[in-house]
Amino acid sequence: MVSTDYINKIGLLLNDKTCPLKQRFRALFTLKNLATSGAIDHIIRCFSDKSALLKHELAYCLGQMKNPYAVPKLIALLEDESEEVIVRHEAAEALSAIGSINSINILKKYCENEIQELAETCQLAVKRLTYLMNGGKEPINVYGSIDPTPSLNENRVDVLRKIFLDDNKSIYERYEAMFALRDLNNENSIQVLCEGLKYGSVLFRHEVAFVLGQLQSPLSVPSLVEVIENNFENEIVRHESIEALGSIGTPACMEVIKRFLHDKDDLVRESCEVALDIYDYENSTEFQYANGLQVISSEQ
Repeated sequence: MVSTDYINKIGLLLNDKTCPLKQRFRALFTLKNLATSGAIDHIIRCFSDKSALLKHELAYCLGQMKNPYAVPKLIALLEDESEEVIVRHEAAEALSAIGSINSINILKKYCENEIQELAETCQLAVKRLTYLMNGGKEPINVYGSIDPTPSLNENRVDVLRKIFLDDNKSIYERYEAMFALRDLNNENSIQVLCEGLKYGSVLFRHEVAFVLGQLQSPLSVPSLVEVIENNFENEIVRHESIEALGSIGTPACMEVIKRFLHDKDDLVRESCEVALDIYDYENSTEFQYANGLQVISSEQ
């Protein structure tokens, strides 16, 4: 059993604004793996930070931890109009990931919000929670993530492509097709996913980039680089594409990421810093990325 003292040391590191962002990310994922109420308290305390990237990752981790203890804070984030859109979106998605049925009415309030990313996230969350309320089973995937929708029960790439790229379909249906394409994980399905980086809303395109990061296929690199190099693309999509390149983790990917370490968008710039750290970990002898003890000892 992990001691309270250990959790507090990791929590202090996470909340140390003088510490490099990459080390605070490692502390965050250490706390995520612990999943105790004490760990959640430290994560919640960190929402006072100014980094939208860090705050959105805090919300993501709270959702993936699936602990209802975090629900009140996530609701407060969703309702806080002064928070960045990416943070409010992630809070709504986290409520869905936790399976917080009691938050469904609050999520419904934002389903027609003027901020499209927020509205679409809440639409997905309400449908997912309704699915669970009606006896739907929690989908399981090999990536260990809690997805906004289950995968569509279909393995024909041509059929999935029609749904995936159809703007007349609901975002829920398109997500179902997206995750089915991900689960197929072959050359044809990856090519279709890459097409999705040019279609649909900001939320949709950012999720496509996330999925490509999960697949870690070099086939997607040219498409992801094209997104990152497009200064007119939304920073949420560019940030997620940077993280996807970081997950693929080839030396060529890292050279691209280094070019954007001084980008005008904070999300992109900070994502580059974290991606390069993950690459360093992947090419080191470290046992695990979320190793709080090692991070603490390196600071001393």
